Amino acid sequence: MFRKVLIANRGEIAVRLVRALREMGIASVAVFSDADRGALHVRLADEAEHLGAAPSAESYLNIDRVLEAARKHGADAIHPGYGFLSENAKFAAACEAAGFVFIGPSPETIRRLGSKTAARALAKKVFVPVVPGSEDPATNLDQARKLAREIGYPVLLKASAGGGGKGMRRVDAETELESAIRDASSEAERAFQNGEVYIEKLIDHPRHIEIQIAGDRFGNLVHLGERECSLQRRHQKIIEECPSPLVARKPEMRAEMGDAALRIARAAGYYNLGTVEFLADQHGSFYFLEVNTRLQVEHPVTELVTGLDLVHLQLRIAAGESLPFEQNDVQWNGWAMECRVCAEDPENQFFPSPGKITQLREPSGPGVRLDSGVYPGWTVPLEYDPLLAKLAAWAPGRDYVIRRLDRALSEYAILGVETNVPFFREILRDPEFQRAALHTGFVAEFLTRRTPNGDPAPQAELAIALAAAVRASGNGNKQTHDVQPAMSNWLANGRSHLLR
Repeated sequence: MFRKVLIANRGEIAVRLVRALREMGIASVAVFSDADRGALHVRLADEAEHLGAAPSAESYLNIDRVLEAARKHGADAIHPGYGFLSENAKFAAACEAAGFVFIGPSPETIRRLGSKTAARALAKKVFVPVVPGSEDPATNLDQARKLAREIGYPVLLKASAGGGGKGMRRVDAETELESAIRDASSEAERAFQNGEVYIEKLIDHPRHIEIQIAGDRFGNLVHLGERECSLQRRHQKIIEECPSPLVARKPEMRAEMGDAALRIARAAGYYNLGTVEFLADQHGSFYFLEVNTRLQVEHPVTELVTGLDLVHLQLRIAAGESLPFEQNDVQWNGWAMECRVCAEDPENQFFPSPGKITQLREPSGPGVRLDSGVYPGWTVPLEYDPLLAKLAAWAPGRDYVIRRLDRALSEYAILGVETNVPFFREILRDPEFQRAALHTGFVAEFLTRRTPNGDPAPQAELAIALAAAVRASGNGNKQTHDVQPAMSNWLANGRSHLLR
């Protein structure tokens, strides 16, 4: 097993990795930019190294500086987390060349699956269904027009080299195609340094369902079931759950999708953890979408339902151990759901809301898990993704987990920045969500019909209540745990609606 691991990331995932390493008796090295000097992952890690200025290109994306930090601190391996360099084949190869174990799949596998067009071709080769579309990037407008006519409008333009909605455009008619290709290509170039886009048939009201896979270096591969990630805003997932309500109604889908995911993984020579993503129509037919060659943001819901620790598993596989179980050993128990809590303002087009967190009350209780990267007094920087924490809940069934997650959200108070916590409570109470009428356009439709919850208190009233709780504790300079008794009394006195 490793003696010391450098974490090439920040925020809540870096905190998650520090804690997993400590549980396994492995020393951790954090890296940080100017903006993250006081970040929680830096405070918790055994050692820390400054990378550079706040812009990612000068810090977290600077391969040479990350490797130099690993050398300086004597790390054996590097865990990339997700985002930043996690799916960068050049970085994985550089780690290996420098003598560090890259905790993830091989550079060759990352390259092979990193191109969506190449991954589609691989899926077709192993007889996994794909959405009708182009095999090669759309570089010639006349050819693009011809293909779009053959596929049939509406079509979707997608970046060949990345995801997250960057370089993605819906095209409903041929008159829109030229400008859409130009805009999508430009956005893809800025995001991924690769402006290639391809054309895909647009599936009406699709569901986004992904399969978690795990494999060792000895050829053993298993799938750990599915996650439904259809709740998205601007192509970014915001609520994920395991199992998928669609799969729960059609149990054979798990085995079918799992088998398809493993066929792709075997063909790519996959080891360590990864996720094979699919689009499914409302009838249960599914189509390969892409492979994420890393740990996913939403991995906690799989952990809650399977009882497995995926980070521990990653580390053991990377250290050369074989999978400690077989496919028949994997069991799924209950239901889990996760919200991505971000510093953004739902009432102002979800604009980022950087700033200092002045007060913080975090939820707890049976079946509640919080993966957080913040603390009172920390300043949320503008330079990075606004994700603050992931709040997840587990319960025996979907109705129960919705109620439990809603209860946990009602206890979550973050002052100093705006968050999407109230917005999540609206979604959880929406009848369409509760009956699992999910699709990737759900949030956009919800925003057109929503009536903002009328009973949450204004931030000013909540701030007064929190300040009173601090004063009641006897010392306004104490940290979060000091306000808990007073806050508990306040909540018990009928004011819990203020935190909705």
